[in-house]
This record gives sequence, structure tokens and C-alpha cells, in this order.
Amino acid sequence: MLAVYKNNKNLAKKDISGELKPFFWLGDTAWLLAQKLTADEANVYFADRAEKNFNVIQTVLVHNMNVEEPDGKITAVLDNDFSKICSYSGYWEKIDTLVEMAAGYGLYMGLLPVWGSMVKKGYLNADNAESYGKYLADRYGQHENVIWILGGDIRGETGFDVWNILGNTIKKYAPEQLVTFHPFGRTSSAMWFNDCGWLDFNMFQSGHRRYDQSSLGFWDDNNVSEDFYGEDNWRYVRRELARTPLKPVLDGEPSYENIPQGLHDFSQPLWKAKDVRRYAYWSVFEGACGHTYGDNAIMQFYRENDKDAGYNVKTCWREALNDPGSAQMGYLYNLMTSVNFQDGKHNDNLINNGGFTKYDRITAFSGKDFALIYNYSGRSFELNLEALEFKPVSARWYDPASGVFLDKETAFSDVIDVPKNSSGESDMILVLK
Repeated sequence: MLAVYKNNKNLAKKDISGELKPFFWLGDTAWLLAQKLTADEANVYFADRAEKNFNVIQTVLVHNMNVEEPDGKITAVLDNDFSKICSYSGYWEKIDTLVEMAAGYGLYMGLLPVWGSMVKKGYLNADNAESYGKYLADRYGQHENVIWILGGDIRGETGFDVWNILGNTIKKYAPEQLVTFHPFGRTSSAMWFNDCGWLDFNMFQSGHRRYDQSSLGFWDDNNVSEDFYGEDNWRYVRRELARTPLKPVLDGEPSYENIPQGLHDFSQPLWKAKDVRRYAYWSVFEGACGHTYGDNAIMQFYRENDKDAGYNVKTCWREALNDPGSAQMGYLYNLMTSVNFQDGKHNDNLINNGGFTKYDRITAFSGKDFALIYNYSGRSFELNLEALEFKPVSARWYDPASGVFLDKETAFSDVIDVPKNSSGESDMILVLK
């Protein structure tokens, strides 16, 4: 099972001897996996994600269609009451199969007990949350590849007591399994639950909006009093790592590949692979314990002519498995696990960012014998090598679009120019060792 690493900033995996080994979370968003895929289709999906180095699958156990559109095959509970588990539909047996299948691929299942709407509508409430939490812990508490993610695009004060009952119950009956909370867009679990004993690590949703989309007049606008960081998802990491008690943190929902910027206006451009790379490297190099990727087609497992399709999705999920951003997340995993990332930290002093913000900001992450520098805009920059704990002897460019190093090393010149990556785009990573 996973645990919190001894530094309280990373996650870890227990080996056979019980020793904790650092674990880098690379999640994929598969909200409607259980509702829409057959076991054979899920096998295709799991195989693809495992091959691309994903190790956590975030999916929802009970979504709207499980209670509001029962057809005898997907009914999870009876009478919209979570104290009445449906034992004859075969739904929970399907979940059993998915959890065990994922384990065979070395994948952890980040299970959302419900989507947040179930609490908003009162289906999951203070009267039945304990019963439901005990059912889940009894059924899945012994599975080493299960992580619990409460919430589901919801603010923590909406159903605050319900989430605390559910979290405390799962922790009581499945104490070894990690628990977190997936919040509303541009908020973080730490805003409500950082002091709660059941919350093992924090998750934020940086969301799908550009810098200029702070208020769009839609249901997912934020409260005026809340911080709006736009695309600067690294700011959530910095904020949460400054809290007490210290807990690991990651971006559980950044902008999805091929979803409209801002979500609701389909005339807006789509977020593309270069954008999902930026969100990943910005947050991880700030000190996040990992990152979750999402794709518009895959998060809803879209099929042609689906009546419930959302966000102007056009590509069927099988085709979207090959969207470039997903493979490029695997390159992030390869890079991070090639160094002692658990000993690393964000290093503001290595780069002179004076006057440079937003896309021009360069971020650096360094440890005792390495430094990783992500440059999204491709602007020339200077290094302050005195900010390192070691004297570097090599400098090589790592291409986040292809996952390979350029052949030639880079000289330690006063001003460093950045080559284009293999996609002809500007973001590159300088690796010092």
C-alpha cells in the first residue's frame, strides 16, 4: 500500500519488508470508467496507461447515472439511498473486477466514493455516510492498490459534515489506505480539511481557465474572496506546502488535453499537449508529489453519438489514447524517477526570474546531485550555480515532447539559449548533474 513518506512532502510505497520507497504519482483521469466501459474495454485502457507509466487511475464509483438512470445493469444503490446497497445488479462485482484488473497492471485505483453532486442532491448525507463508508472499507479495505478520493468537483463546505463522516469512517475501518479530497475548480482540499486526521495528502484542482478567464458567468465561477491564479498552478503547490501540518500535495485536475479553454464556450481554442506539459512541470518542479493528467475524450470515455457527451468532445476514447500529452506524461515520470526526487525542492535562486512572469517564468527543482530547469517560453536565461548543493559537471537538454536527451551537452555559458523541442515548440528542460 501507499503511505506518506517520512519527509511529509512525498508519497511512498511499502515494499515486502515494510520499508518505504518514494512513489511518484502519475495519475490519469477516468471518471466514467465504471459506468461506460466493459471489462474487455477496461483491459485495453489499463494496458495502454500502464505502458505509458501511469500508476494511478482516478475514477468515480457512483456518478449521476448510477442512481438517476438505473437500467438494471449499473444501479449501485436503491432508492437513491446510500445505506441501501444494490446487491443484485452486478455493479459492485464489476468494480471488484476493475480493481483486481488494475492491480495486475501495477495500477492504483483512486476511487471517488461518489461524485460531489450526490452530496449536493442529498443522496449521500449525514444519516447514511457512515454506513456507506463502512461498506466501502469492508469491501475494498484489503486491496493494496486502492486510494480514496472524497469530493468530486465540490467545495468542502458543501456537505462538510458528510465528508468528515465518510473520511473518518473509511480511515477507521481501512486505516492503511490513503485518503484525499478532490475539490471544486481553483480550490484545494487544504482550504477545509488540512487539519483533519483522515486527510493524508492534499489535492487541488487548478482547473481549465486561462489567465484572462477569472469570471465567466457560469456555475463554476469562484467566490470573489478566493485566490485566482489563472494558469499558475505552481502557486497552489507553494501555498499548500507552507501550511501546518505539512502534507503532500498535487494537482488532481489541471486543464485537460483537447478541452475548450474555459470549458463552456466551444469557440475557444483547445488546451493542447504543450499546455498539459506546462501544468505538469510547473507543479512538480514546485514540489508537488506527482501530477494527474486528463483528456477530454477519456475522462468521459466518449463514443460516437453518445447522448451525454460534454465539452464539445469530438474524438472517441480509443483514438484519444494516442493523444500526445498522455505519452509525454510518461516522459515526466521517467525524468523524475531518474533522480532522487524525494530529496529535491524548488530552487528560486538558481534562475533569475526578475520581471519575468506567467509563460516566461522559468522553474527549477534541485537536490544534492541534480538540478532540473523547465523553460516553457524558450527565452534565454542565466544560471546562478552558487545556489546548488553540488558542482555540476554536465548540462544536457531533455525534450519533454519526445522523452529523449539531445546528443550534445550544453556549455555553462553566461547566457543560455534554448533549442526547440522535437515538436518544434519552445519548452525544454535543462538537466544538470
